[in-house]
Amino acid sequence: MAGTSESSDQARTMRDALVDRLVADRMITSSVVEAAFRTVPRHTFVPAGTPLDVVYDLDRSVITKTDEHGVHLSSVSAAYIQARMIEQAGVKPGMRVLEIGSGGYNAALLAEVVGADGQVVSVDIDADITNRAQAMLRETGYEDRVRVVQADAVHGLPGEAAFDGILVTVGAWDIPPSWLDHLAPDGVIVVPLRMNGVTRTIAFRRDGDHLTSTSSEVAGFVPLQGEGARPERIFRMPDRQGRFVNLRFDVGAPDVRQLDGVLDTERSEVWSGVTVGHSESFADLHLWLAGFLPGFCLLAADDGTELAAERRWFPFGVVHGDSFAYLAWRPAEGDSGAELGARAFGAHGTDASAAMTEQIRAWHQKARRRPAPTFAYWPTGTSAGSVPANVAALTKTYGLVTISWPVAS
Repeated sequence: MAGTSESSDQARTMRDALVDRLVADRMITSSVVEAAFRTVPRHTFVPAGTPLDVVYDLDRSVITKTDEHGVHLSSVSAAYIQARMIEQAGVKPGMRVLEIGSGGYNAALLAEVVGADGQVVSVDIDADITNRAQAMLRETGYEDRVRVVQADAVHGLPGEAAFDGILVTVGAWDIPPSWLDHLAPDGVIVVPLRMNGVTRTIAFRRDGDHLTSTSSEVAGFVPLQGEGARPERIFRMPDRQGRFVNLRFDVGAPDVRQLDGVLDTERSEVWSGVTVGHSESFADLHLWLAGFLPGFCLLAADDGTELAAERRWFPFGVVHGDSFAYLAWRPAEGDSGAELGARAFGAHGTDASAAMTEQIRAWHQKARRRPAPTFAYWPTGTSAGSVPANVAALTKTYGLVTISWPVAS
């Protein structure tokens, strides 16, 4: 078990095995980041009793705090995304780095990377989290190498000089101006940005009056708290047994009162003719739907509902008037993978499904098997100009996010 002296040798062996895989998979690409991951004892930053195979798993996070409802408030993020974010930010010895969202472990990694000539500041709004981070850093010898601050990072850190790198380790709906005020002219900010419910961890650099992306990763994070929080709107649709299918809207929720009783209607379906292979990732489809499908939402079904029992669906939906549809799949001919489509409830469910399948086909024709999309952030007061048809534009509180898919050459 993690945290016990008899496990230290085993922990070292498992840590080295994890780093070997991170290097082999090109998630770690620099020697200084590799050395940091081999040095910092990840198992000492997680709750006592956490099994080592969980601690040193490639893509499992470890929750460190929940609220009274069981909602996750803080975690030690999955090792792969911590590695990728440090690499995305281009952190090097001698840099000043700001971490927004404390926990201790990631700050210790950053301290190893920047070295004795660098500086690391870690800020979090929650005193429980900053106190825990300070205790863990003290226990592991990093207390004098990381300055932990308890504050709402949305307001910035008065008196701080510019940072070469800013790593936001909580899910953010927007990029507050204070974060950009803290960013050096040639610095990089890496932020898990929520775009209509779909998150990408994006590295941004300044490009004149706006930011442009240099890389992005698929990952999820606990949400930002405090003034920068952006709660989702959740609509709970009851079925005949009193269980619920939940629709979660990031922005622009339609009039969902029209959906009362919709689960009592007959289900319909429309198929796209687009197939995906058994091991093929199509995460960019989710982002395409979030950018281009009006009424887009996230979907969850309680255990015991017909939808939960169906299984052949993904947690993305669309509300279309008095009906809603959700992303579904069925086996493709010849066991070649899965055909994507939409199933729907409501009097006009076929229309809702058709709206979704139209965008599935558009993604297939215009974006699939092309380079990954790029992102730009235009702070309030700047202009993205005329947005082309292949670019999604999402309005935020402090600016505008654009998502661009490369056009066919």
